[in-house]
Amino acid sequence: MAPALVLAAGRGTRLDPLTRLIAKPAVPLGDRALIERVLEHLQREGVRDVVLNLHHKPESLTAVVGDGRHLGLQVRYSWEPEILGSAGGPRHALGLLDADTFLLVNGDTLCEFPLGPMLEAHERSSADVTLAVVPNPAPRHYNGIRASDDGVVRGFAPKGAASGTWHFVGVQVASASVFGSLPDGVPAETMSGLYRGLVATQPGRVCVYPVGAPFLDVGTPRDYFNAARQFMATGGEREAASASVRWPGVHVAPGARLTRCVVATDVPDDLTATDAVLMPSRVARADDRVTRHGSVAIFPFEGLP
Repeated sequence: MAPALVLAAGRGTRLDPLTRLIAKPAVPLGDRALIERVLEHLQREGVRDVVLNLHHKPESLTAVVGDGRHLGLQVRYSWEPEILGSAGGPRHALGLLDADTFLLVNGDTLCEFPLGPMLEAHERSSADVTLAVVPNPAPRHYNGIRASDDGVVRGFAPKGAASGTWHFVGVQVASASVFGSLPDGVPAETMSGLYRGLVATQPGRVCVYPVGAPFLDVGTPRDYFNAARQFMATGGEREAASASVRWPGVHVAPGARLTRCVVATDVPDDLTATDAVLMPSRVARADDRVTRHGSVAIFPFEGLP
């Protein structure tokens, strides 16, 4: 099985304020972090060698993943003093990957499907990049990919104008040669830069691979809340509708009244919050739309991305 590069270096600005505490791929989903679930999927599909690129809050990822041995993997790290982007990051990691073809996986989404057939389809197509996609579920929310019936990417559509497009689910197969022409250490992007140029000048080098699997998006705090609730054990329909997502190690006092919140800090008895992210007050900034309650900062969902 090809090695995998998992992209985990980004600042996760859309998930602010949660990413003021940890890297986006380190957010908990039930009893495990998102990055663990991504890596477990890769291991089940036969991947053994993984590289993670790091920049923002790297300790929150290395503390969970370590050398990968407990996950049945060999994990190494590609450090980026400056964030290099979705194309610059792979370019910087090529020496660690040491492979002509590798899996390139987003560390902040989860989509579990068989990887072997995708690698076979990539080889048959003679493409340099094969993107796993599903029909765009929310064209006003997500950018889209336009492709011909034979799977060749013809262009990209911005959200709001992406009706009838494909949505990239964060897993792709790539040839190292695609990134080898880029200068090392220089930021560059795939969809908005490198791949757009390939589609325009060398049709057929970028293809799509439709999959039938659901995907989890933790892009915004509301997206994360909805995703994390799927991994919660609840006691009934009413509880499921109102339950909050509590991070491991967080204590919520019995008298606190929380409804549909993400709880990332200890909560006292006299606090009431609905549809909000609860953070330590120390991370709040002067320009935040936030209510402070002692040591807790309450960020309402409607004021977040």
